[in-house]
Amino acid sequence: MHHNTVKIEHLSYRYPDGRLALNKVSLRIEAGEKVALIGPNGAGKSTLLLHLNGLLLPQAGSVRVCDIEVTKENVAHVRSAVGLVFQDPNDQLFSPTVFEDIAYGLIYRGLPEPEIRQRVHWALEAVGMGSYAKRVTYHLSLGEKKRIAIATVLPLDPDILVLDEPTAGLDPRARRELIALLDSLPITQLIATHDLALASTLCERTVVMDEGEIVADGPSEVVLAHSDLLLAHGLA
Repeated sequence: MHHNTVKIEHLSYRYPDGRLALNKVSLRIEAGEKVALIGPNGAGKSTLLLHLNGLLLPQAGSVRVCDIEVTKENVAHVRSAVGLVFQDPNDQLFSPTVFEDIAYGLIYRGLPEPEIRQRVHWALEAVGMGSYAKRVTYHLSLGEKKRIAIATVLPLDPDILVLDEPTAGLDPRARRELIALLDSLPITQLIATHDLALASTLCERTVVMDEGEIVADGPSEVVLAHSDLLLAHGLA
């Protein structure tokens, strides 16, 4: 029996300027699924992702992650279940060295130093960057930074990885490497992306959002073959 890693019910969110960003969105993701979230700019994808770790709190409806309701009181608990990787790795990486960036969350949790070293090493190996611990983060390429950003959340042992445009701005080789990396991680993933080839390669399921609503949800091969649907929502 799978348990829902993510259970969103009738979630609505209006920005302070009055714009409705999410309109009664319901979505369930089972443990182990890799799900692509596609849609035009302004569809509400990033707003939805920010609700999954409590950076935004529901104004109406509910969000549960691993059976924990996302509320102000539960935010710390929720964030330990969710590894959120921002589109711009510079929003995630702020320490002088790669090691310190990855160790940050572990130090914050109060883990003993030998365990921190072990976990940082493991995370770097997991993203194929074992030799990078002493490197200066600032000097890395975008593709390297994106992999390091993923490495910062892995040692916290999240139940779900939530990624915003992981391949945006990458050259073809870095993009292939990043997709292979995500494919190799046996962890539930929700990936907001404009990269339809990523969706079809990596995710068995694709969810389409437009104007704050889910307009399609199904097997990637079915959804991505529906050219009229994609055109109608500015995706083809």
